Amino acid sequence: MMKWPGLIWIHLPAVFWGIVIELSGWICPLTPLENWLRRKGGEENYQFDFVAHYLLPMLYPQGLTRRSQILLGVLVLLVNVAIYGWVRGKQKGSTVQ
Repeated sequence: MMKWPGLIWIHLPAVFWGIVIELSGWICPLTPLENWLRRKGGEENYQFDFVAHYLLPMLYPQGLTRRSQILLGVLVLLVNVAIYGWVRGKQKGSTVQ
């Protein structure tokens, strides 16, 4: 049984948004906003999106290709489907006694 089952409705849209952004190659709409605020604050903006600027250098090796991005997006999708399927199976199993 999940501790906070209502949180799934917050998590699923976030997962979906991340997968769509990763698979489509779109830029997050918050990136232009951040760059605008950085310029207003007298700082330089950055060329790529938030993930590429802040997280990719920490998480992924240099030279990440479009194919690698698609594979990572598919992996995120499969991991989430597997986990939610497992949790759902446990919920059904615990109610049938």
